Amino acid sequence: MEVGHTAVLLLELGAVVFGLGLLGSLAGRIGLSPIPLYLLAGLAFGTGGLLPLDAPEGFFSAGAEVGVVLLLLVLGLEYTAGDLVENLRRQAPVGVADLLLNGLPGAALALFLGWGPTAALALFGVTAISSSGIISKLLTDLGRLGNRETPAVLGVLVIEDLAMAAYLPVLTGVVAASSTGDAVLSVTVALATLAVVLAVAVRHGSTVTRFVGTRSNEILLLRVLGLALLVAGAAEAVHVSAAVGAFLLGIALSGEVAERIGDVLSPLRDLFAAVFFVFFGLSTDPTQLPAALLPAAALAAVGIVTKFGTGWIAGRRAGVGPPARVRAGAALVARGEFSIIIAGLVLGSVPAAFGSTVAAYVLILAVLGPLAPRLVDPWVRRLARRAGPPRPSGRAPTTA
Repeated sequence: MEVGHTAVLLLELGAVVFGLGLLGSLAGRIGLSPIPLYLLAGLAFGTGGLLPLDAPEGFFSAGAEVGVVLLLLVLGLEYTAGDLVENLRRQAPVGVADLLLNGLPGAALALFLGWGPTAALALFGVTAISSSGIISKLLTDLGRLGNRETPAVLGVLVIEDLAMAAYLPVLTGVVAASSTGDAVLSVTVALATLAVVLAVAVRHGSTVTRFVGTRSNEILLLRVLGLALLVAGAAEAVHVSAAVGAFLLGIALSGEVAERIGDVLSPLRDLFAAVFFVFFGLSTDPTQLPAALLPAAALAAVGIVTKFGTGWIAGRRAGVGPPARVRAGAALVARGEFSIIIAGLVLGSVPAAFGSTVAAYVLILAVLGPLAPRLVDPWVRRLARRAGPPRPSGRAPTTA
């Protein structure tokens, strides 16, 4: 008996989603982020993989777009506009050092390999931005939320998130432009739109919150999800990036409503985020991974060193000692969802080797990121013993 197309589609999608659940459970047991396992699943099921699927690419493509919107919307809910402005004032020097230290090696590699300026701009962001999701979970799992270096780490992540809001419109405008003049115009329009939307979020966020607020979680979910997709679509239309539109909407929402939205959206975000990572794997040719391993590993090695540099600078500015600065650097190593979001924006506009290099790079650092704090613990203990107990002085001592 011939099985119908709809039956095959449902069987394949069901197998993929159920398999992702198993991979997520496995990742939790071994203490890793599920992101690298989702990427590997996409590589296995895509063209050239071990078990290519016939499921329509449009389903995964649309699901991936929704995944990006939900990832950035939920991230925006964690901040208020006032928090971002205050962190920008306080942490700007660390943020600039962080972006330059970690972004320039990526841009330099893209230019060295002859991938062009668009790939260089994209790889700058891929290597500069740490994974807020992996790092936040890591700090919680290790019980380090109360450590003295943790505010410095979170401050770096906030600055990176804010930088993403300005960086993504620039990247989207460059990708959409057909000439230098078009690129300048697109970037100008995108940044102007970003400034207007951010000003609305700062001044009228409470109005937006009242507009979507309701006692019913079901209606709240429908309102916020619908509004997020509308804002994301409008942002995409003016080359601001759907992700930034969703992020700014999250910032505009505040108070008890924002907390409830985070709770009701989390399961949906996790589902579509998994689809997003699988889609990126499906879009990457696994036969190109072996050739990409060497540049990806070199870039990862440099990225580990530069994130330790960021942690040292941020920790020093926060007034903590060398052991805590090392812990801060180790916590910042992981790359993940943001790197994939950035790479996904330029696929089709850059050489195919770009996608496979980013996939290998994220696989390496999404695995090493959760391990780094544990691996540096012996070094941290030696530094703490060498420093000895703080000496009394007329001012507050610097501690680990």
